[in-house]
Amino acid sequence: MAKPQHLLDADESMPYRILLFYKYVHIDDPESFANEHRELCKNLGLLGRILIAREGINGTLSGTVEQTQKYMDYMHAHPLFHDMVFKVDPHHGHAFRKLKVKPRKEIVTWRLEEDVDPSKQTGKRLSPREFYEMLQRDDVIVVDGRNDYEYDIGHFRGAIRPEVRTTREFPEWVRDKLAAYKDKPIVTYCTGGIRCEKLTAFMLKEGFRDVYQLDGGIATYAKDPEVRGKWFDGKMYVFDDRIAVRVNQEEDIVVGKCHHCGKPADRYINCEYQMCHKQHICCHECEEIHHGYCSDECEEKDQIQ
Repeated sequence: MAKPQHLLDADESMPYRILLFYKYVHIDDPESFANEHRELCKNLGLLGRILIAREGINGTLSGTVEQTQKYMDYMHAHPLFHDMVFKVDPHHGHAFRKLKVKPRKEIVTWRLEEDVDPSKQTGKRLSPREFYEMLQRDDVIVVDGRNDYEYDIGHFRGAIRPEVRTTREFPEWVRDKLAAYKDKPIVTYCTGGIRCEKLTAFMLKEGFRDVYQLDGGIATYAKDPEVRGKWFDGKMYVFDDRIAVRVNQEEDIVVGKCHHCGKPADRYINCEYQMCHKQHICCHECEEIHHGYCSDECEEKDQIQ
C-alpha cells in the first residue's frame, strides 16, 4: 500500500491535520460516489470540501491525526486512488466549519467546449529543485495558474499575474494574453497542482510547445528541504480558515497592499457587511479604523439595516 506523502513537518503538539489532495481519474457515477464518500467523511468526523466528477476528485479536509490517517488509509486501499498524493499540514484544530461533498461536472471549473483530459496529457512535471532552477532562466515565461486575488497576496518572482477572478476565465486569457509565447518555455504553478494539470493540458491543445508545471504546487515547494520556498514572495492563499500561509522559509517579504491605505499587508478579511462580505487585504490599523468594512458605503448600509 502506498504511504501518504507528508510534505509538511510533523508537529506532535498539534492534534489535527489538514489534507489537500486531488486526482484526475475516471469515476463512472459521481453522484453515487459522492453520497458514499460523504457518509465516509461523516463517520470519520472530517470537515472540509470535496468535489467529485467523472474526471476525478478534488478535496481538502481537516480532522484529528487519527481521523485523517484513517481517511488516507481508506483511499490508498481503493483501486482508483491507491497512488494519490496527500499534502499534510499539522494544525491546532479544524480548519473548516462544515463538510461538503458534492458531485460536479468538473473538479476544476473551466467549462471548455472541447474535451481536455489531464489524465492523458499535461505539461512536463518539475520537482521543486527543477522549478527553482527554471525560475532563474531569462528565457522562461512563468505563469501563475491561480486567480488574481491569490497572486496579489503572494507569488513567485517574475510570474505573470493572471487577469482572472475564476478559473473559467483562463481559456480566453490564455488565448488573448499568452499566444505570443507559444514558442517559449512556459512554467506554471498553482496551490496544490490540480489547476496546472488542466491549464497545461489546455495550453498544449492550443499549440504551446514547451510547457511545464510545478509538481505538487506551491504546497509541495514550500516544504522542500532544499529550496525552502525561495523566490516566493508574500504568502500562499489557502481555501480554509487559515486564509494565508508562509512559503519562503528564508525571507518574509510582504507583497500585498492594504485595500484602504495601500501600505504593505498580507492578510485578507471579509467585509463586515454580510450582503457584501467582500474579501480584501487589510492591515490591522485600517481594520480598526474602518470597523472591518471594505468601504464607507458598506458601513452605512449595515447601520441602516
